[in-house]
Amino acid sequence: MKPTQLSLGMRLRDDATFANYYPGANAVALGYVEHACEAEDQWMDAVLYIWGNAGVGRSHLLQAACVRVEERGGRALYLPLAELSEYDPNVLDDVEACDLLCLDDIQAVVGQARWEEALFHAFNRLRDAGKQLLIAADAAPRELSIKLPDLQSRLSLALVFQLHELSDDDKLRALQLRASRRGLQLPDDVGRFILSRSERSMTVLFDTLEQLDRASLQAQRKLTIPFLKEALGWQPLK
Repeated sequence: MKPTQLSLGMRLRDDATFANYYPGANAVALGYVEHACEAEDQWMDAVLYIWGNAGVGRSHLLQAACVRVEERGGRALYLPLAELSEYDPNVLDDVEACDLLCLDDIQAVVGQARWEEALFHAFNRLRDAGKQLLIAADAAPRELSIKLPDLQSRLSLALVFQLHELSDDDKLRALQLRASRRGLQLPDDVGRFILSRSERSMTVLFDTLEQLDRASLQAQRKLTIPFLKEALGWQPLK
């Protein structure tokens, strides 16, 4: 694999693991992504494609898949195309050297002729080499403005899953799962208070939890509503 590619393969988040992902209504999609990581020397029946709005865990699942493959001694590459769209598409050269390629935010490069051509050929090489491909986007394949018919044809054969936003109860459980893995106890009342005052995106909620984790460690205090108000500077609602 080319040195340029290795430098563009983004560092994986430490918390991006399957154990850290609360699926809610997305349990089936999670199961298929995990299965793709366990497959050895075989191409799945179709490219696996997950999509959904921001904050539903697309990037988390792709990075978790890379972590799992690397834990098993394989080679994985995570490419966030929204960050790489200004690069030359030759970053996709030789990706079949990986056991798993994860392409995030593919919508960022569709419509660009050279990127679409490079994606089409990369898909073919991965298939011929028996390697795995996971794709994530903010829209279903049929809703992407793809100009290259061959690429559209490849994506039309993908195994597609929509990731759904978690319910409020599931968001609470997801926060409690993430807290427990940080060694924190997040009581129901504190979690529901966070949900009532914070933005509802899981990205924002997890960032809030990380901030509370640091504050709790520094102050050596448990997570309570009074401490939460103090640590986050949340004033009483008028």
